[in-house]
Amino acid sequence: MQTLTLTADDSCHGKRLDAALARLVPDQSRSSLQECIAAGAVQVAGQVITKPSFKLSAGQELTLQLPEAENLTALPQDLPLDVVHQDADILVINKPINFVVHPGAGIKDGTVMNALLYHFPQTAVLPRAGIVHRLDKDTSGLMVVALSAKAQQRLTKAIAKHEVVREYEAIVEGLLTGGGTVEGDIARDPYNRTRMAVVPDGMGREAVTHYRVMERYRAHTRIRLRLETGRTHQIRVHMANIGHPLLGDPQYGGRRPKHLPKATAELVQALRAFNHQALHAVHLELVHPITKEELHFDAPLPADMTALMDLLRQDGEDHAGT
Repeated sequence: MQTLTLTADDSCHGKRLDAALARLVPDQSRSSLQECIAAGAVQVAGQVITKPSFKLSAGQELTLQLPEAENLTALPQDLPLDVVHQDADILVINKPINFVVHPGAGIKDGTVMNALLYHFPQTAVLPRAGIVHRLDKDTSGLMVVALSAKAQQRLTKAIAKHEVVREYEAIVEGLLTGGGTVEGDIARDPYNRTRMAVVPDGMGREAVTHYRVMERYRAHTRIRLRLETGRTHQIRVHMANIGHPLLGDPQYGGRRPKHLPKATAELVQALRAFNHQALHAVHLELVHPITKEELHFDAPLPADMTALMDLLRQDGEDHAGT
């Protein structure tokens, strides 16, 4: 049994207990947290609360008892990992596209988790083999993984308190005139269970995405994004919701290439062939959970994104003023 001690911050004031816990413990699903509440595994100010609808006040102390992690069904596999940083307690990797983070429906092996269990066998005793946040299969870039129990608990808390900075670069459809913030609760799409969607306040998990414009092309924009929260498909859902889906995104509208009059055959072919979301986790900042050292990591954009950006940039220069 893992016991977490949490404090309801101002953002939790007046919130339902299950919604607040989902914000404070982002690596747990809301349904699993509701099960913990119903089982009497949650205390508020020293009192056991079994109603998910219980309203919190800022400053209240919460105690959450999480059940032991299920035995891993994943087996160690000798798969390559691009290690950016490694010490006794944490690991930072640069994940390529087409690499699933952990086994799930229809995926039994070939994942980051399988690779972790092989190269870092100490992760076998940790929940989710030390994984504290995730990237989609076809999102590349930086991930931090815990290699010790204490590091995992502290990293989980740091992510819940928005103390881990995660920045991404993306290419989106359409022209953005400036930066902004997208706020909108995210939940499973009731009409398509393989997708996520922005839902009315209180119906999903709070999600906040900040973005700024890096470069404009003729019909696309390169942007830099910073996450406050880390919901499933968050960037993809939020950008699609404001009418600017990620280029190449097969689920949220970015796989219908825009018609670019007089574009070169090379660019047209590159746009058609780009069959995954143009999204890369480019920057990671955190305080080391054990040594307290401030750490900063950067991962260069993958070759397919830079090649496409070069073509889009050249296309913009060729048609400047037209």
